[in-house]
Amino acid sequence: MNEITDARFRDIDVVRASFWKVRMRGIWVGEVELDGEIAGLRINGVDVGPLIEAELDRRYPERARMRPTDVAGFREAWAILESLWAGTVERARALPPELLHERVDGEWSFTQTLRHLLFATDIWVGRAILGNPRPWHPLSLPFDEMEPNPDVPWDRDARPGLDEVLTLRADRAGTVRQVLEGLTAERLAAHTEPVDGPGYPPADSYPLAECLGTVLGEEWQHRLYAERDLDVLEARARPEG
Repeated sequence: MNEITDARFRDIDVVRASFWKVRMRGIWVGEVELDGEIAGLRINGVDVGPLIEAELDRRYPERARMRPTDVAGFREAWAILESLWAGTVERARALPPELLHERVDGEWSFTQTLRHLLFATDIWVGRAILGNPRPWHPLSLPFDEMEPNPDVPWDRDARPGLDEVLTLRADRAGTVRQVLEGLTAERLAAHTEPVDGPGYPPADSYPLAECLGTVLGEEWQHRLYAERDLDVLEARARPEG
């Protein structure tokens, strides 16, 4: 294990970094904000993960519905997401179009967020569940940590209009609804057929419930990110005075 001693970190912005099996002793921490996927975090001997999860469920009552265990639960979760996203898109439409391409604190722009969700649906529903080896649209945006793959579109600089992206989103949402409408308890408990061809996820068979659960998680979390950033963009759009 590498060791850092007698070090001081101040006014540091850490973005898209990974820390694994890190132990800190005799430290002083003040005004630290963590935002990301966190597992196994112990502070002064207390596993704070369950506390954080419970607080997030309290703040967002629909959040617990994003962890369904049966067919009806998955259908309900998707209906909730579609309703929530409708409100978020309505907020975005009220902004000048150029602001929807602005990145807040280095995160994806609103349009990029929608493009990433296209990718999430393409890979976990189109590829993993429906078996299409190349389901992605040229505007689909992979996650930054993915290894570049010549078979997967990855145009970070594209600036499509909101309506163009929303048309693609509506198409993908229709595909998800079709999968959910035809879902049975037996199918939900099964694995997908093995995926063929290069790309992501890698060629393999996956638990169908995990594929759908990943899509729900992506849709839920990225909407929260979008809402957070829309607060900033709305402030930028207000006239000064």
